Amino acid sequence: MLHVRVVSPPGATEDLIGRLAADPGIRNLIVLPGAARHPDGDAVQFDLLDQFANWVLHELRAQIGDGSSIVIENVDASIAATGASAEPRNANVPPVWDLVEAKIRAGGEYPPSFFALLVIAGLIGAVGILTNSQILIVAAMVVGPEYSAIMATALGLDKRDRGVIRRGVAALAAGFALAVLVTLIFGLLIRWSGLTPKLYHDGVRPVSDLINSPNVFSVIVAVLAGIVGVVSLTESRANALIGVFVSVTTIPAAADMGLSAAFGSWSEARGSTFQLLLNVAVLIAVGAAGLGVQRAVWRNRTERAAASARRPSPPA
Repeated sequence: MLHVRVVSPPGATEDLIGRLAADPGIRNLIVLPGAARHPDGDAVQFDLLDQFANWVLHELRAQIGDGSSIVIENVDASIAATGASAEPRNANVPPVWDLVEAKIRAGGEYPPSFFALLVIAGLIGAVGILTNSQILIVAAMVVGPEYSAIMATALGLDKRDRGVIRRGVAALAAGFALAVLVTLIFGLLIRWSGLTPKLYHDGVRPVSDLINSPNVFSVIVAVLAGIVGVVSLTESRANALIGVFVSVTTIPAAADMGLSAAFGSWSEARGSTFQLLLNVAVLIAVGAAGLGVQRAVWRNRTERAAASARRPSPPA
């Protein structure tokens, strides 16, 4: 269930309330005439069942326009006087696309911390490669924030929004370039200081060899990571572990690029560069395709359900 707060222009409120009151997905409808400020208008609040959310929100946007405000909150629990509570989300309830897209767009902001975290993740990954420590590679993947930019870019592709695509690609390019540069400097300092671990110096680099050797399995992992990420976002199951899974194809490659260049291992640096570019491209493409496919699947299901209930189908 969702809780929706709307600021309605006074002239549109009466018609809006009539439509909301007639909708079976609306609960606890409250109207406060003239109570809203910034923007000014009538305050309207109601609870909304998930299965009706896409249609109702589409109608709201169409009716009150861009000059008003719509705020949506998730309701963790709802206990009715009869003892019935809000039904948990099930397989027949479509994603609320406004919330999905809002979550992805929120990740499309790139403050200085985004670039700082990419650099830190690259440095942790570099230490993991130097010491052949898989635990540190996983730690680097936990820190990496790049999946938010990847999905924001994928949404831009899905919506054909060139501005979002440009910002996402620029943030990824700048962030990874900065991570590689700092990792390169770190590698040079380690090399010149004589602190290079003996195994890495002798060419025993199992972690690095795995990262800088792109092949068909790299593509398979990137595709699977992209599918897991987009399904988790739309089904509201995204968590830190999803970011770790996605980062397995990006952060270690960026770290190995800088480190290999610092030690003059140019073939390994080329392999890591190809690995990074390939995986980022695949993740963005799979993310965009996954959003489109899920919309099509849910549109088909909701249209069938609407036809059986003789109700207009919600937009996907």
